Amino acid sequence: MGTLLELLDKHRNEYDAIAIASPIDVPPDYHSMYFQSGGKMVNPWGGVEAMLTHAISILCDVPSAHSPMLESQEISDEEPGLVDPRMAAEAISLGFLECVLKGLQRAPRIVSEREAMCLPGVITANDVSCLVIPDGVLGLPTLAALEQGIPVIAVQENANLMQNDLSALPWAPGQFIPVANYWEAAGVMCALKAGIAPESVRRPLAATLINGEPLTGMALSRPSHEPGIEFEHAAHGSNGSNGHIA
Repeated sequence: MGTLLELLDKHRNEYDAIAIASPIDVPPDYHSMYFQSGGKMVNPWGGVEAMLTHAISILCDVPSAHSPMLESQEISDEEPGLVDPRMAAEAISLGFLECVLKGLQRAPRIVSEREAMCLPGVITANDVSCLVIPDGVLGLPTLAALEQGIPVIAVQENANLMQNDLSALPWAPGQFIPVANYWEAAGVMCALKAGIAPESVRRPLAATLINGEPLTGMALSRPSHEPGIEFEHAAHGSNGSNGHIA
């Protein structure tokens, strides 16, 4: 790590992103165990990669990414067979460097100067509308969203090995939104984008109050200003509203 930082400091003005490719030593049988686990084994390389790239980006103020190199020719010749679709890219690649370079090409620059936060084109936490995560996952992004009041959508169908009860965190009212799947998450995001409180469109709808009393039913027929066209509006309790054009 020290040698890497010295090298980066020496060429500080020659790059605006850092791609790292290096081997991460794990027991030889971890490769086959990981690919045949069906997603039930923690990525044995991911934790080391996360610590390395987080440290590099914090110290150098530039985006960084790491691609693990396979430790030996014997491991590279292994046939993983059918794997979980989420692992497919890992199973068919040897160096993973291509996807790292493609991602870094579009990575935003890191801005740390406070006076630059108000400049046009600078994205800050105030521009983040929500955070979508697998349910049960508790990491730095979730804690940062919690602290800054950013809504968090937790997707329950994305099974993972973390079993944290996210609902136990001190969320503001309406900040934590558990959903069943990513279709539902997309609907919640659309509601947030439109300025609609997601809970306001969930069944059963809350009763409409007039002078403190619930409105249980109403029918209204009002002719329009155009001949031959009449609008009818009817509300039928919890069954919702039906509109007819005649």
